[in-house]
Amino acid sequence: MSGLREKINRLAEERQERLIEILRELVAFQTVSPPARNTEEAQSCVKSILSGLGFKTEEWELFPGDKIVAGSKQGDASEEYQSLLLNGHIDVVAVGDETQWKYPPFVLTEEDGWLYGRGTADMKGGMASSLFALQLLQELGIKLKGDLFFQSVTGEEAGEAGTKSCIDRGMKADFALVADTSNLEIHGQGGVITGWITIKGKETFHDGLRSRMIHAGGGIIGASAIEKMMKIIEGLQELERHWAVTKTYPNFPFGSTTINPSVIEGGRNAAFIADECKLWVTVHYYPNETYEDVAKEIEEHIIAIAKADPWLKNNLPLFKWGGISMIEEKGEIFPALDVDHNHEALAVLEEQHNAVSEQKAAVSMSPTVTDAGWLGQAGIPTVIYGPGELNEAHAVNEKVRIQQLLEHSKVLAGFIAKWCNTERSNKP
Repeated sequence: MSGLREKINRLAEERQERLIEILRELVAFQTVSPPARNTEEAQSCVKSILSGLGFKTEEWELFPGDKIVAGSKQGDASEEYQSLLLNGHIDVVAVGDETQWKYPPFVLTEEDGWLYGRGTADMKGGMASSLFALQLLQELGIKLKGDLFFQSVTGEEAGEAGTKSCIDRGMKADFALVADTSNLEIHGQGGVITGWITIKGKETFHDGLRSRMIHAGGGIIGASAIEKMMKIIEGLQELERHWAVTKTYPNFPFGSTTINPSVIEGGRNAAFIADECKLWVTVHYYPNETYEDVAKEIEEHIIAIAKADPWLKNNLPLFKWGGISMIEEKGEIFPALDVDHNHEALAVLEEQHNAVSEQKAAVSMSPTVTDAGWLGQAGIPTVIYGPGELNEAHAVNEKVRIQQLLEHSKVLAGFIAKWCNTERSNKP
């Protein structure tokens, strides 16, 4: 393998400009989400690259104006050798005030070994280096015995689960690698789910009746849904603090399980007692939990609080969890992802990383979330391994090191060449 690695490394250095060219093409597409619905041209570009690399491609619409592109290349002995799925997202976050940018955000600009532009770190850089790795293998004439799949999804930045749509179509492999921002560390991740907690009174009262609700002998049993939501928020804070001292997980800082009151909506106007209040929460949880279990735990805690309140017990809070889009439904799910430290593919990836970077691969947990959790939830052993530093993701003057893109391509090409030519121990 060392001879092949040397060939890959040498060719990568010689063809470095092609890597930069791919990233330049991808950055130029303004695939900002939200508003989203703007990825068709970018996905056509990815599809064209994949087709040129010998992949059979298919595409479908996630939402109008947003497409998913998937490519597959059948191995010479698919039934007997390991398959691999590469995944990444083509959408990026908004640039904000462009006058604050050193260079135009959608024009790739090189300076002192860095490439500037929106998406360079998150994660068009990872998409470009992955596609470049595939090109290196093609130019070297490396044949694969196992199947190789590539997914270019959209919707990740708005929780729209483009990757889940791939899974729903039956796309699976023996191992998956998501080239999202990880600074060339091998990551798993915690999970995130958003939810709405709604307090809705059975009756609506004029503001002039408030005095009869809050003073002795008033005779009207009523309450402001906004004020009652304050009690719910206090209960969420109590549960969050309880989690902080009772829940831990390796490679996560203590207290990483959080319940964030993100948005609150309530009331009609100043002439009414607020008869409805909604709270949007964002919940982070550990890989040994599921979003269903976490949501259930929150609901049980809040209902217990409500049943101890003389008004809330007759107007119990309502819950709505998750959703297919932050844009369409104001809801999202990112399942957690654990790392199987004993998986054969992880050892192969670590070996390739160590040889190329001359440093031991760090295996840890991401402090953020990606689509990788959907692949893991589908039963596919998965890791996050991509270029880019997390502090550059979503930042003004976002940038990525050229050398890191090259290293990612070298590692990935070597990993594909070895893994997809590894015989399955449990042949069908």
